[in-house]
Amino acid sequence: MIVINKFKEIFNYLINIPKPVLVVFVIYFFQGVIHNLGHPVTPAFVDQQGINDFYFGLYFSCMALGLLVGGPIWGYLGDRGNKRLYIVVGLLFYSLAQYLFAFASNQYLMLLWRFMSGFGVSASVTLLLSHLLEHSDEKNRTNYLAWFQALFVLGSSIGYMIAGQLTVNEFFIDVFHTNQYENIFLIQAIWNVLHAIIIFFVIGKTVKVVKDKVEKANIFKAFTDIKKLDSTLLLFLISLAFISLGAISVSKFIEKIMYTLTYTEEQISNFVGLTGFVSLGATILIVPIVAKIKRDFPIMVIIQILSAIIIFIVFRQNDLLVALYTGFLVYVVLKAVYTPLEQHYISSHAPKGKYGTIMGVRQMFFAFGLVFGPLIAGALFELKPIYAFDFSASMFIVGVILLMFVGKRIKKANQNLDV
Repeated sequence: MIVINKFKEIFNYLINIPKPVLVVFVIYFFQGVIHNLGHPVTPAFVDQQGINDFYFGLYFSCMALGLLVGGPIWGYLGDRGNKRLYIVVGLLFYSLAQYLFAFASNQYLMLLWRFMSGFGVSASVTLLLSHLLEHSDEKNRTNYLAWFQALFVLGSSIGYMIAGQLTVNEFFIDVFHTNQYENIFLIQAIWNVLHAIIIFFVIGKTVKVVKDKVEKANIFKAFTDIKKLDSTLLLFLISLAFISLGAISVSKFIEKIMYTLTYTEEQISNFVGLTGFVSLGATILIVPIVAKIKRDFPIMVIIQILSAIIIFIVFRQNDLLVALYTGFLVYVVLKAVYTPLEQHYISSHAPKGKYGTIMGVRQMFFAFGLVFGPLIAGALFELKPIYAFDFSASMFIVGVILLMFVGKRIKKANQNLDV
């Protein structure tokens, strides 16, 4: 009876979500599916091409560099109007770059196409989030951000599971030759084009909200305006960069260590698939409770401390698979709770009509970790795999220290207001 009531509560909640927000949820879920078809086969693809393992981290870092550069640019342009156009253009750009990456003639050209993939996809990552924020009220914003992230994670997990089947299912191998991994990237590119076309028709036109008749569009302004950010917000963004360093190193090299320990692509994709459902469960059951507590900073600090402890312990276990299906899933829950709290805090600093700009800057700092995390963790992994995960745990601790400074500054500012 309790379960039935909970499902009714969730259903009633979903049908009352504003239509623009619901549309973004559906779009981002399918984007998670499509954009993660290539990830579980990338280690095997690099190996199949006879490319050094070091390039596995380098390819991901190049894509992240594209995200870092693209986030502020697309966010700035989106705030000046027609987000829909920029989202579609960015996705088409991503499809082309993914295709060129898979069929490139050498590993150096592959670096360029990975950068272009990141630059293209940063349009939808940034502008779908800003579109969500513009259509969400303050009361429900944290919950909407949690659903937004959880549905993407769930879609990503399903994408992993589909990719795992593409590599072993005889039908797909016979018809689409998916045992040749470049064909999986081709399938991904085609599906993404269809995804972009659907978005053009369903997301609706976006209006220009930043009215500036004097200044012409200047994409460099997206970067120069960073120095105008509130110093406390800037410190928070730096903490996000360090936490991102740790989190992305875990998420990328968990696949690598499983592949190294001879787990199959199907086993890897099944595990990642489970993490998506766990993340969604945390969004439904835990995030609403946390949002009501209104103690975001202490909770974020506790989450990162626990994350560091879990990562330090899990990858030292002899039976890694058992450790992943137990302790690591707790980490997945903690991450699902942290992300909407972090995004809500950053969005609260955005002036009306500039959500794209502020979330583009957020994407830049987050992508800093995506750029350098795989490079550093990749070098450490070559020395000894456990070093990569110890690096992740240490980055969480650095993030905690910076978050504590941010919390003290906010507390001091509030005390000054009370005087």
